[in-house]
Amino acid sequence: MMDWHNLLSTRRLGEQTSAPVSPLRNPFQKDWDRIVFSSAFRRLQDKTQVHSLAENDYVRTRLTHSMEAAAVGRSLGTTVGHHLTQRHAMTEGVTAAEFGHVVAAAALAHDIGNPPFGHFGEATIRSWFAESPLGQQLIATLPEPQAQDFLRFEGNAQGFRILTRLQNWRDSGGLRLTAATLGAFSKYPRLSILDKVEDDDAGAQKFGVYQADAPVFTTIASDLGLLAKSRGYWCRHPLAYLVEAADDICYRIVDLEDGFKLGRVAFSEAEALLMEIVGPKRRRYDEMTTDAGKIAYLRAKAIGRLIGQATAIFLDYEREIMAGSFAGELLARAPMRPALDRIADITETHVFKTAEREHTEREGAKALEFLLNTYMQAFATAEETGLDSLNKDARLAPLLNGFGNALDDRYHWLLQVTDYISGMTDSYLLAQFDRFTGRSA
Repeated sequence: MMDWHNLLSTRRLGEQTSAPVSPLRNPFQKDWDRIVFSSAFRRLQDKTQVHSLAENDYVRTRLTHSMEAAAVGRSLGTTVGHHLTQRHAMTEGVTAAEFGHVVAAAALAHDIGNPPFGHFGEATIRSWFAESPLGQQLIATLPEPQAQDFLRFEGNAQGFRILTRLQNWRDSGGLRLTAATLGAFSKYPRLSILDKVEDDDAGAQKFGVYQADAPVFTTIASDLGLLAKSRGYWCRHPLAYLVEAADDICYRIVDLEDGFKLGRVAFSEAEALLMEIVGPKRRRYDEMTTDAGKIAYLRAKAIGRLIGQATAIFLDYEREIMAGSFAGELLARAPMRPALDRIADITETHVFKTAEREHTEREGAKALEFLLNTYMQAFATAEETGLDSLNKDARLAPLLNGFGNALDDRYHWLLQVTDYISGMTDSYLLAQFDRFTGRSA
C-alpha cells in the first residue's frame, strides 16, 4: 500500500534534500512556474491539438488545452485533497492546496513531449524507424529494448525526458521538479518493452520512460514509494488518475465546443449532447443571447459536473488506487460515460476527419520524414568520419549546440536527434523543410 506522505514528496530531482512547504508558495507552485517559463512549454502554442496550424483564432492550441487541463486538474486535486486530509487526519504540512497544485503542475506539462503534428507526428516517427531503409539500418544494431524506444516513439516518454533532462540543467535534473509532480505527470510508468503487462491497467497501455531515463524514473519511484509490478513497470502515482481525468474532460468537452465554433457541429446537436451531461436547463442559460454563449455556458457546467463525478469515483476507489490494483480510468466508471462516448463519436466524424486536416498532416509527414532522413544520414556519416563533417553544413548548427564530442554510442545520438526534431513546432518543422528543399526560394 502506498502512503500519501511519500507520494507528496517535495524532493527535487538533482537535489538531495526535500524542499520546505511554505503556505505562501509551496514547492508544487514553483513546479508550475518552472514549467510555464520553459521554452518547451511555450512551443505548445504552435503544436497541433485537434486542428493543425489553427484554422481560426477561436479554437484551442496545445498550449491553451494544457492550461485548461491544469485548471481542471487543480479543481480535481484540491477537492480530492480536501476529503483525503480529513479522511486520514493529515495535519503536518499537508493541505488540500498541495494536492491541487501537484495535479495542476502535472496537467500543465502533460503534453509537453508531443512532437509536431501531435499524435500523427508520433505515428510518422514510429513508421520512419520501422519502414524506411535508413531507420531500419540505424536501429538494427541496437539491443531490442533500445530499438523499441524508437519503434514505439511516445510523446509521454519524450515529455518525461524534457522535464528531467533536456530543459535548464541539461542531464542534471532538467527543470528539477519535485518527485510528486513528476510522479503525477507519469501517466504510463513503464519502459517500452516488458515481459508482461496487465491488459486492464490504464498505466500500461503505452510507455512513458525511455531506456536511457530508466535510472531517473527508478529514483523517483523509490522516493515516492510507487509499487513495482515487475522490473521496469510500476503502478501509477494515484494523482496521475486525476491528471488523466482532467485531460479527458477537457478534450472531450472542448473538442465539441471547437467543432461548433468551426461550423462542423450544429448548435442543436452540440446543445443536446452537453445537456445530457449538464441536466435540466437553469435560469441563467436562458439569459444567454447567442448560440456561442449558450455552448460556452454548457461547456463550463459540463466540466463542473464531470469534475464532481471523477472526484467521487477516486474517493470511492482510493484503497484500490493506493494498492495499485485499480483497473482502467476514472471516467470509465462515470455515470456520464455513455454521453462522453457519443461526443467522441461525433467529434471523430465531424471534427477530426476533414480534408484540410488530412492535407496538413500529409505535408507534416513529408517534412518529418525528410528531416529525419537528412539529420540521421548526416549523423550516420559523422559516426564514421567524425563530428567535423557536420560543421560543414550551417543548417545542422542548431542540432550541434551542446551535443558533445563523440558519436560512439548510437542509441544516445539517435535520441538526441529525435529530441531535436520532436521538439520542433509545426511551423518550424515546415520552415526547416522549406529551407533544406528550397521550396521557399
